[in-house]
Amino acid sequence: MFRQVLLGRLSPRMLPLVAVVLLQRKDRKDTGLYHWRREKHPYYNFTVKILRARNIKGTDLLSEADCYVELRLPTASPIIYRTQVIDNSSDPEWNETFQYRIHNAAKNILELALFDKDVLISDELTSVVFDVAGVEPGRPLKNTFRLKEDKEELDVEFFLEKSLDAPGEVITNRVLVAYPCLRLQGVINKDEKSKLREQGSGQLKFSLPGAYEKQLSIPCKSDSDLNSGIPFVFHVGKEMCSKLDVEMERTITVLQDGVSPDFEKHSTNLGSGTVLLKSLPLGKEVDVTVPLGKRLQVGLRMKAEEMTGDLDVRLGFDLCKEERRFLDKRKEIVSQALKKALRLREDPSKDEVPVVAVLGSGGGMRALTAFYGSLFGLQKLNLLDSVTYLSGISGSTWCMSILYQDSEWSWKDLRGAIDNAQDKMSSSKVGAFSSERLKYYFQELNAMENAGRKVSFTDLWGLIVEYFLQQKEDQSKLSDQQEAVKEGRNPYPIYAAVNVRPNVSGDDFAEWCEFTPYEVGFRKYGAFVRTEDFDSEFFMGRLIKKHPEPKICYLQGMWGSAFAASLDDVFLKVVGSGLSFLESLGDVVKVIDDRRRFHFRDPMRLKTRLVIPGGPLLQIFQDFFKSRVTAGETFNFMQGLFLHRDYISLNRFVISKDTHLDAFPNKLTPMEENLYLVDGGFSINSPFPLMLQPERDVDVILSFNYSWEAPFEVLQLTEKYCEDRAIPFPQITFNKEDEENPKEFYIFMDAKNPKAPIILHFPLVNDTFQKYKAPGIERELEEEKAFGDFEIGAKDSPYRTLNFTYESHEFDRLVELSCYNVLNNKDAILEALHLALSRRKQKNRTSVLP
Repeated sequence: MFRQVLLGRLSPRMLPLVAVVLLQRKDRKDTGLYHWRREKHPYYNFTVKILRARNIKGTDLLSEADCYVELRLPTASPIIYRTQVIDNSSDPEWNETFQYRIHNAAKNILELALFDKDVLISDELTSVVFDVAGVEPGRPLKNTFRLKEDKEELDVEFFLEKSLDAPGEVITNRVLVAYPCLRLQGVINKDEKSKLREQGSGQLKFSLPGAYEKQLSIPCKSDSDLNSGIPFVFHVGKEMCSKLDVEMERTITVLQDGVSPDFEKHSTNLGSGTVLLKSLPLGKEVDVTVPLGKRLQVGLRMKAEEMTGDLDVRLGFDLCKEERRFLDKRKEIVSQALKKALRLREDPSKDEVPVVAVLGSGGGMRALTAFYGSLFGLQKLNLLDSVTYLSGISGSTWCMSILYQDSEWSWKDLRGAIDNAQDKMSSSKVGAFSSERLKYYFQELNAMENAGRKVSFTDLWGLIVEYFLQQKEDQSKLSDQQEAVKEGRNPYPIYAAVNVRPNVSGDDFAEWCEFTPYEVGFRKYGAFVRTEDFDSEFFMGRLIKKHPEPKICYLQGMWGSAFAASLDDVFLKVVGSGLSFLESLGDVVKVIDDRRRFHFRDPMRLKTRLVIPGGPLLQIFQDFFKSRVTAGETFNFMQGLFLHRDYISLNRFVISKDTHLDAFPNKLTPMEENLYLVDGGFSINSPFPLMLQPERDVDVILSFNYSWEAPFEVLQLTEKYCEDRAIPFPQITFNKEDEENPKEFYIFMDAKNPKAPIILHFPLVNDTFQKYKAPGIERELEEEKAFGDFEIGAKDSPYRTLNFTYESHEFDRLVELSCYNVLNNKDAILEALHLALSRRKQKNRTSVLP
């Protein structure tokens, strides 16, 4: 049967290649480090001189432009510098010089933005994104950047020279760079209290540019407040050469109308001063007197120390030690299961055991229900123990998260778990909106907010999902599932989400984030945190403020955040196309130079890009149509890390496209304060990207697609995703008949390249199930025929994505259909496992040849 399926479903061009599938796998080249390491890189002094601009057309039609230039180099300074404003001139001349001290480990990208200053606002005319790697040390470089039109130009002179400072050490995985982090602690010196008492009620404000803590305030109302020694703490990069700003304010309360109980508070700045961090000896507590002006000063007792030891964010691309330990134990179980299922004479060795992954797509309760059936089918075939990884999106993650509450779930008859799920699915969901339940939601979210956590609509949705799935409070956490995998008894669960931008389509930019019982992280960046620490606050790879691990219901809301769609996403899914008119309003990105222009050519240098802002209506329309007000906002554990100077050498990034954010390191996720995690279905409605990581080395993927339209869309999108990143993946070919009337099962493989996994794809269709109640057993009774006679995607279908309640028979037949589609393709699945096992054996034989 398998050969018939294979010959019937493979593209004609692949048929002659089937005989050569036993090829040696070669290690995939990747310059990223599996483990972090310490590196020393030199410092450079970088000088930027803004000379002049020519033929600038401003936004005011009644006068010439009032131009100034802003400079931003975040890897060297948190401060945005700007030139003076040259009034009423289309040919402004500045000749202003700016100095930076840069570290050569980071990708140093200078942004120059030209503005036209109006009375009320300043309009950005254009900006230049320039890679400092294009400047040769010791040789001045004068460059003329052509702006909007050929006649509009900006002249800038650059000079780079090696610093006399000793090289600085960083921690890196060759994608991210962690600079040394300073912790600055201080208190008001009580010996100086008399200097402040005379000023009355007020507060001292402390701010440190580039620090994680934006601003801290200490009230100064009386002597007792000053004696209390209220501390302040800042975390900042040691390389930023920052200064602590101190400001004294007095607050005055003014009664309105003289008799009204209403009042207003007015603040008056009494004075300000600064403390240079360079002046503080590391590791020593010192007393510092800060003059604030007007005979006012404040005494501070301060201590600056460098944070040492390993980072709290794991940098590296290897699997975590717990997952590697799991794999070692799981291979023993898989080996025994394959011997039984494939009727082998002996257990395959650990090195010969193929890695099998089962993927469940999104689809709300339809996906949850059908995934139960698919897994039940694998269990009936005695193949569930052959699975190494189990991964899902949206509704499939709901199924998984319930199953893994039982640490022995895959060793028990799944009928019990299915019956329990049926009880919940068939019950009314009205109770989710009862006054008692709403009060519970409010208390939970209010407690989160009071604890300093970020709260969004997705968190409320998670509490509602908690009721839909279990109809009770669930205190379990994702890390609790460690019990289910530590001995390798169940497949390793991987839950998927994507990080998006609030005003960017998921089709344009989405970064895959994986959630496992041990770690949460981005394999794109090689950055992971312990699952227990997810949603805590990190900076520069250090844990700054620990929050309790969120309950799993909040993750369920995020993983299945169907309401995080923007209006543009809705148009794309419902109408078939997005709001294309927004593209005409968007920013225009142009490459304005090539490598031949520079006498110093660094192969890792990014091309200079010119960004022309969109029309004046862009922000208004983007905020309305593309914003994701319901995205799950959480603390970014990569905040404060920078991109490595050679990050573009990795194929994990899409650098070839001029407009892709991967080519703009200053705009990538490590530079953001927050993550916006949503349902992975807004990118690809199946977690293929998490399984196609070379570290997991997956041989066979069973893809269960629970969408009732576009049965091959997830495969096509995955193929494009892999093409952009040079990831081995078979070509997806099908005909019009397959698209309009898909079959139960398809196989895709690349006989030329055995590094590409074998894909077994199961669309959600009711095909032969209508006639057969089990493989080879026809339906005879009328009630049996009626049970199998239904259309999943009918207009009045109960399986709509936003329907959360099924009748018992509706739930049963969807489970049985999914189970049947697996059982009916038993021979094809077994033959694919035979093929994967042969590939592994061939790889081992060729690897030991001299």
